[in-house]
Amino acid sequence: MDASTSSNLLFQGSDWNFERISRAYDAIEEIALEELKLDVYPNQLEIISSEQMLDAYSSVGMPLMYQHWSFGKRFVFEEHHYRKGYRGLAYELVINSNPCITYLMEENTMAIQALVTAHASFGHNHFFKNNYLFRRWTDAGAILSYMDFAKKYIARCEERHGTAAVESILDSAHALMDQGVFRYRRPPRLSSEQERERIREKLEYEEQSYNDLWRTLPPSAREGEPDGKDENASERKKALKLPEENLLYFLEKNSLVLEPWQREILRIVRVIAQYFYAQRQTKVMNEGCATFVHYYIMNRLFDLGKIDEGTMLEILQSHSNVVFQPDFDDPRYPGLNPYALGFAMMQDIQRISTEPTSEDEHWFPDFAGTGDWREVMLDAWENHRDESFILQYLSPAVIRRFRLFRLTDDATEPYCEIASIHNERGYQEVRAALARSYDVGVNLPDIQVSDVNMLGDRHLRLQHNVKNGVLLEERSRDETLRHIRRLWGYDVSLVGREAGSERLLYECSAQ
Repeated sequence: MDASTSSNLLFQGSDWNFERISRAYDAIEEIALEELKLDVYPNQLEIISSEQMLDAYSSVGMPLMYQHWSFGKRFVFEEHHYRKGYRGLAYELVINSNPCITYLMEENTMAIQALVTAHASFGHNHFFKNNYLFRRWTDAGAILSYMDFAKKYIARCEERHGTAAVESILDSAHALMDQGVFRYRRPPRLSSEQERERIREKLEYEEQSYNDLWRTLPPSAREGEPDGKDENASERKKALKLPEENLLYFLEKNSLVLEPWQREILRIVRVIAQYFYAQRQTKVMNEGCATFVHYYIMNRLFDLGKIDEGTMLEILQSHSNVVFQPDFDDPRYPGLNPYALGFAMMQDIQRISTEPTSEDEHWFPDFAGTGDWREVMLDAWENHRDESFILQYLSPAVIRRFRLFRLTDDATEPYCEIASIHNERGYQEVRAALARSYDVGVNLPDIQVSDVNMLGDRHLRLQHNVKNGVLLEERSRDETLRHIRRLWGYDVSLVGREAGSERLLYECSAQ
């Protein structure tokens, strides 16, 4: 390598320092903003150790988090597997916040620091800022200050009420996190610092004026009749805005036995659950976007002579590991790798836009051959979640590449049947079936508060709308009902009805 070529390189060798990271960041930023037209939050890069990364793993990836025994348990589990060599650690961790915080591992080589900067600080960052789910359901500018408030608030509760009392509420709240999100209506925005100060003052006043006699109230003499016989049921449900899908929200607002500090803890847990709800719906798109961005940027840096062959080989090896898709009979098979599927679909959009086949022109007439793949991707990243993205952009070429087909599995039959293969109709059915599998609403049980008579027996009635005959696992169901009973303070029952027909499938109650 001559001197002129060497002087053009951003770095040489595996050792990193902050000057090299800064120089690489500037070159990556130029390509990301000028060529890919990405729109990102300001970036904040921090270097952390492997132990700090393990700590971040255990606290669901947040830099500020309250204490709970489950986080310590997960830390011990992750550390054991890491020390034994059973699994590695992520090269980076990125926080959906403004500014966008990216944690880089100090054990990374300089090549990997550049790779993950492109991946997280620009790929994920752009997706966080622009995707409609994140814009609608999360508040990137307030989440860090809110988590700081939550950590300090729960620490004060532990000092005032004891660790056991706080952990008991957190245990019950964590058990309901999956049922503690708004799926169909927008949640309230996170409050400002001034508003949180007002809330703190209000909570202190409520705690001083709280009367524990509420916990001893017996059932009212005017007990409501069971569902269907109470003449005031419709008015009562309207007043309570029933049915309610967010169980934590309902308990926070309506439980008669919770003290003000306990209500605030429920609110903290459901805010965190809501924060991660958008990420659960965009795993394929988010990772696909970030992987495509780092792949494009690293190749452009190589083409421009800013990284050498050795660096590029290390980057490609890491990239290949990320997008590796094990076969179904491989012991490592975890299902479809979201990195692999997302990246393959992004590359396929680029191919269809620039070099379409006649099949592509038939399936994607709106953008096949237009050449403007950047606009297609930017629009997809902004306006879709995994389900709709797969339903609209999964091509027959990718279906063939991943060798996808559809099985029907009827519990009444002793065998499975191949229902969809690689033909025109089969491609459509495979695409639709795969899209449905990424619908969070399908994968999580639909459990709602259906009725409660606050002036009567205060019996909380829940309804599970059963889809496709999939019932709840009994042990987990009964344990969760006991957590609801603890937070509600009165009888709790659950009925399972077949979605669409209202046919009763099961009944149970908290024991």
